[in-house]
Amino acid sequence: MDIQSVGIVGAGQMGNGIAHVFALAGFDVLLNDISEEALTNAVALIDRNLERQVQRGKIEADVKAAAMERIRTTSRLADIGPSDLIIEAATEREMVKHAIFEDLLPHLKPHTILTSNTSSISITRLASRTDRPERFMGFHFMNPVPVMQLVELIRGIATDEPTYKTLLAVVEKLGKTAASAEDFPAFIVNRILMPMINEAVYTLYEGVGNVRSIDESLKLGANHPMGPLELADFIGLDTCLAIMNVLHDGLADTKYRPCPLLTKYVEAGWLGRKTQRGFYDYRGEVPVPTR
Repeated sequence: MDIQSVGIVGAGQMGNGIAHVFALAGFDVLLNDISEEALTNAVALIDRNLERQVQRGKIEADVKAAAMERIRTTSRLADIGPSDLIIEAATEREMVKHAIFEDLLPHLKPHTILTSNTSSISITRLASRTDRPERFMGFHFMNPVPVMQLVELIRGIATDEPTYKTLLAVVEKLGKTAASAEDFPAFIVNRILMPMINEAVYTLYEGVGNVRSIDESLKLGANHPMGPLELADFIGLDTCLAIMNVLHDGLADTKYRPCPLLTKYVEAGWLGRKTQRGFYDYRGEVPVPTR
């Protein structure tokens, strides 16, 4: 199937990044969110990020202009139903995702492919709530989407081969690299990454090191570009906790138990960069560790 139009549900951090790369690659994009403010902010952010690419000489000004013209927005979920490909990029809560797909079903074309950008939730389970499990896949982009090269492709138990090959071709057109993952909790990247972050939080919780020493140790000792606590703030501590809960519940292994300190930060509303406080306080000119 030749994908030309793409509907994206959710205009947050992931949704606007996905819209950015699809528009730049020549796809017609319809970005949906229940909040008009979120849509306005998303388009403004895409414009700034594209302009940054122009200033760095990565794209020409006319390429940016053409990409921006390909992006439209809507607060009505039904409007994206006729798209060739729909990418759900809403919050990492399974019931929210179920509700979105159920609301979309009456408005879909017969050939529409449904995907979720979930970072951990069962694709098979999400697909089972739709009328097209054979045309449903996990389509997991990494954050920040315009920068990160990898896209995880996750087949549910019913996903057919044409759907997989179609999305593989889409990834190639985006200029990114696909990694195929089986439908197990958190797939590949987060199955490895999140327990590392959780262990870093345990290291802080148990007083083995403070925030700065833990991050510096991994940056300088393991050559990581960001420390694990800094990365957790960037991802969002609520998202990290949600993924750890999926791992713990889905694999029934105590090694995936979320650190109590991670839970406490989320309960306090200290979710990282998006709330200006997490393992670092971002309200000043320079981030300062909160512990």
